[in-house]
Amino acid sequence: MQWKRTLTVVGCHVGGEANDVVTGGLGEIRGSSVFEKRLYFEQHYDQLRRSLLLEPRGGPTRCVNFVVPACDPRAQLGYIIAEATEYPAMSGSNTICTATVLLETGMLPMTEPVTEIVLESPAGLIPLHCECSNGKVTSVRFTNQPSFVQYLDAHVEVPGHGSVPVDVAWGGMHYAIVDAQSLGFSLTPDEARDICALGQLITEAAAEQLPAVHPEEPRYAGITLTEFAGPLRREEGVTRSRNAVVVPPGRLDRSPCGTGSSARMAVLSARGLLAPGEPFMHESIIGSLFSCRIEEASTVGSHPAIIPSVAGQAWITGISQVGMDPTDPFADGYTLPDVWLRSI
Repeated sequence: MQWKRTLTVVGCHVGGEANDVVTGGLGEIRGSSVFEKRLYFEQHYDQLRRSLLLEPRGGPTRCVNFVVPACDPRAQLGYIIAEATEYPAMSGSNTICTATVLLETGMLPMTEPVTEIVLESPAGLIPLHCECSNGKVTSVRFTNQPSFVQYLDAHVEVPGHGSVPVDVAWGGMHYAIVDAQSLGFSLTPDEARDICALGQLITEAAAEQLPAVHPEEPRYAGITLTEFAGPLRREEGVTRSRNAVVVPPGRLDRSPCGTGSSARMAVLSARGLLAPGEPFMHESIIGSLFSCRIEEASTVGSHPAIIPSVAGQAWITGISQVGMDPTDPFADGYTLPDVWLRSI
């Protein structure tokens, strides 16, 4: 056996969403910020993302986080987030998994009952409040970068479906948010394939028809995801809702989605439906929950914004060493549209 590279990978999931964490084997990733490291990684090491996330090693439902040294002295470590088709600036589920892995494997010291850490994401510093008991991280609450609305009550023309009303909001990625009921969905697992097919069409239409540029970092991608939002309901003084986020190349986030929750709260705040400090429980299509709230108001450029926080629990599923054999014809991965909806 001869491997040209060996990576240590810790498997982890939050709310059913698989977000692996690479803790060793990377080498130097250059950059004066984690955002710059992300750009350098995409330019020079993208084969690692492809190897881990595409077939035959990965699949469309997996994400991976590459742990790197932080550049900001206020952070303990940094992480580059990679999904099947992009490198997001921020991801809530990936953040929760990365923090859990760092603490439960001892890469960062754990203090019970609460460990406070700061990680540097490509979007900036992310403070984390981690509840811990008997060596286990039982909850991770991250305070996100500001989230804000780009469009309310816009319309996009979707092939085969006519004009579809959408809101567009930034929560760490740009989301097109649509009303699930008006499109005929109850957000149940049996609808997953149909939600994905329509969601990809909406994402592509919104990206083409609604320019969405982050006012402080224009290099962040435009609209890349669609979120199907279920109706709000009040139970025991708590606002609740179910959602389903369609992630490229056309699959559902199994978790309630941390950045999607942030974007949804920005829209709810803009509509006067959610106040700072008010609890918001966001549910995924498989019933997993994130506990969310608006911490305070903020601004991004000329946009009114919110500072959201989101909490969930992650579980480590295994630790492995993954190697790349230089003679392997599929070392850089491949896709087929039978499970990926489209080749990438």
